[in-house]
Amino acid sequence: MPSSQIDVRRRYEVGEEVGIIDAVQDALIAAFAIPPGDKHVRLVVHEPHRFAVPPRLEQPERYTLVTIDCFSGRSTEAKRRLYKEVVTRLTPFGIPADHVTVLLRESDTENWGLRGGHAACDIDLGFTVEI
Repeated sequence: MPSSQIDVRRRYEVGEEVGIIDAVQDALIAAFAIPPGDKHVRLVVHEPHRFAVPPRLEQPERYTLVTIDCFSGRSTEAKRRLYKEVVTRLTPFGIPADHVTVLLRESDTENWGLRGGHAACDIDLGFTVEI
């Protein structure tokens, strides 16, 4: 049950915003084998002056930060797949591969309260984390 936030420095058309959200979700499904309906993704648009980026970027307005909070337990290979999937799926939106940063933050299941205030470690998640 990853929770993701996509931070961007420019506005996109509504359809593109939905597509960017779906791209990150689809990357999680492909790399982490989460259920398709387990969707917790936010897109936040920042004014460029409020979101500093490295000066080396050719298209700084296209910089995209994808932060994913998830349960601990995925293999390094699954994480590598996730990074590649995110970058590949964002490319059709004109976001250069080297303008994407993926930040993965892991925490143990006892640190997530879900489904009416239950610790995630105490409920059947419906998927496995150890992949």
